[in-house]
Amino acid sequence: MADTKREIERKYEAAVGDDLPDLTVVGGVSAVVDQGIAELDATYYDTADARLAGASLTLRRRTGGDDAGWHLKLPVAEGVRDEVRAPLSDTVPPHLHDLVRSRVRDAELVPVVRLRSSRDIRHLVDADGTLLAEVCLDRVHAERLSGGTGTADWTEIEVELADDGDPAFLDKVDKKLRKAGVNRSAAASKLARALEETVGRPAPAETGERQPPPAPARTPQPPVTAGDHVLAYVRAQRDAVVGLDPAVRRDVFDSVHSMRVATRRLRSTFRSFGKILDRGVTDPIADELKWLAGELGLDRDLEVLTEHLTTAVSELPSALVSGPVRNRLRSWSEARRGGSRRRLIDVLDGERYLDLLNTLDALIADPPLLKAAAKAPEKALAKAVRKDFRKVAGLVGEALDLPPGHDRDVAVHEARKKTKRTRYAAEAAAPALGKPAETLVKSMKSLQTLLGDHQDSVMVRDALLDLSAQANATMESTFTYGVLYGREEQRAAATEAALPETWRKVRAAMDV
Repeated sequence: MADTKREIERKYEAAVGDDLPDLTVVGGVSAVVDQGIAELDATYYDTADARLAGASLTLRRRTGGDDAGWHLKLPVAEGVRDEVRAPLSDTVPPHLHDLVRSRVRDAELVPVVRLRSSRDIRHLVDADGTLLAEVCLDRVHAERLSGGTGTADWTEIEVELADDGDPAFLDKVDKKLRKAGVNRSAAASKLARALEETVGRPAPAETGERQPPPAPARTPQPPVTAGDHVLAYVRAQRDAVVGLDPAVRRDVFDSVHSMRVATRRLRSTFRSFGKILDRGVTDPIADELKWLAGELGLDRDLEVLTEHLTTAVSELPSALVSGPVRNRLRSWSEARRGGSRRRLIDVLDGERYLDLLNTLDALIADPPLLKAAAKAPEKALAKAVRKDFRKVAGLVGEALDLPPGHDRDVAVHEARKKTKRTRYAAEAAAPALGKPAETLVKSMKSLQTLLGDHQDSVMVRDALLDLSAQANATMESTFTYGVLYGREEQRAAATEAALPETWRKVRAAMDV
């Protein structure tokens, strides 16, 4: 089994032969407790073309110390990583391999660097003996295992915040270290430094010559043409899908929703900018993105429904809660979540999903640009955004002309979908169009929120009908579900009543 630890740390340069500066003067530190020296031996794994390193991911097998085993480090923010751990084994644990699958795809994970460190460990504790941070002086020897035969040696200081510690404490330590002449490390991690310093000469393979590691990916140039801007947005959403994959597998809060939004942004971009990217190429990709969004939606929609219904029940007076409503809601949610969760993981492990990722990579590497892609973005992008906005205007007008009921619900839902598309198109165009596009993004977001509330009410009413039918089948009271259904009808009516004024404000903001 694997477990996860949030790691908040900072790394500093240290000269060979140096010792740790005196840190007893750091505010809040009562004592510096010597924990002895640990001998660590870690082998880092990556693909031959360094896909993990390129994404700031590290996967290692380490012996020594009190946390021997496999460690996968996933970046969260600067200086913050989630370390997913698994017990020692001879091969990469399947669970950790799955977490890097969106990066690795079908490539083999091979040993790339071996790091042996002599770690001098000190604990910074307060007056109660509570651990504040662990400070280590690491004397490191790095050896390249593939892509060369180089070695490197260095000494560094690592300061890791204690679990649930205040990150501001690291600022205090940082101040004292800098005052002692110790500077922050230029490398983000030991592996990053090792890869940079141990390339050496290419190592001969058993047959032929092993190829040196690929050059770092070229930083994309600032967008100039309309096609540049659209591709920059497409690239960002592709990166979001790939980057969110481990979080979705780990069931991190809001990760499913975020990945689903990225797939929708991609799909909308292909449709909005069909004069820039050839839809003969992008339409089949959009179909696959729709499939993936649908699979992600099974879990996300259930999250939204469960949260809304749980809150609605808790807000009811006790006299209106008849029967085991909370228990039925809980079992209803768990039954559906268990199935949808297993299905989603199967999707992420499937060839269809990996084929989609590969197809997106290929599209970005060799984009199907049309003639309009070479035009100035101010005209080509603005034209596409205006076209989407006109579609929203038509659908909102249609919804407002319909009486309350099923047909209006459908019309409002269609208007919501087109509102999202217009918002995403404006997002893609904003770097080129500036304030007008930014204003449209805000307007579409407010309209999307209102229309989304209406759609949520439709979904909640469908769920209440399902819950009521289940309760009725077991002779439970259905009274509470009827009360909640009535309240949802009122919520939908209030949303519909607010739509004309909201739409008036949107049109005024756009001056159309």
